[in-house]
Amino acid sequence: MGTWSGQPFGSDSASDWAYDLAEAPDWSIVREALTTVAGETEVDSDDAVIAIAAAEVVAHGLDRPTQTDAYTESVASFAQRAGRPDADLVALALDALTAATSPDSELTELWEDEDPEEWVTANATLKQALASAGPA
Repeated sequence: MGTWSGQPFGSDSASDWAYDLAEAPDWSIVREALTTVAGETEVDSDDAVIAIAAAEVVAHGLDRPTQTDAYTESVASFAQRAGRPDADLVALALDALTAATSPDSELTELWEDEDPEEWVTANATLKQALASAGPA
């Protein structure tokens, strides 16, 4: 998987995607990543990884990050530049997170072959951060 942790930016794919945020002027790159999986039942693992990372970016925009480390430095800069996400984007992030972590997600299947506890906990924490943010 190219993964070193269950955190949203704990994989090569998520970290690589974060570099794209350096050039992004607004939330459109995040919205695109979330839209790819939202409402889907069978989700590709790479799409799921990026959607979870995008949901974490939304959490950063709400000042409710669940991961703050060297891997999220570009995320913090982006969130400051892009401003607070609107309620529709928060709802989309929740939908995408649900799809990316669903039983039919390829990423869920991959984590089941490993030790999924850290990943499950990280995603539950992220979901709580988004859900408890309230109206934008």
